[in-house]
Amino acid sequence: MLSDWELWACANQVLKTHGENAPLHVAEQIGALALAQDEAGIATWKAIAKRVAELMGKDRPTRLQ
Repeated sequence: MLSDWELWACANQVLKTHGENAPLHVAEQIGALALAQDEAGIATWKAIAKRVAELMGKDRPTRLQ
């Protein structure tokens, strides 16, 4: 698992690279890792997702209705 600092750095880079599409990118990464049954990777990207949401000013992920 990455350190807290590294997770924040990853989240920041994802936002810089993908902008408003950052949550979609994170979801795609988690989906690919789920298909590969990579539990450690899934946990890492979920931690990044939490930080991306915080950086975007969202307390929790937006639900599609």
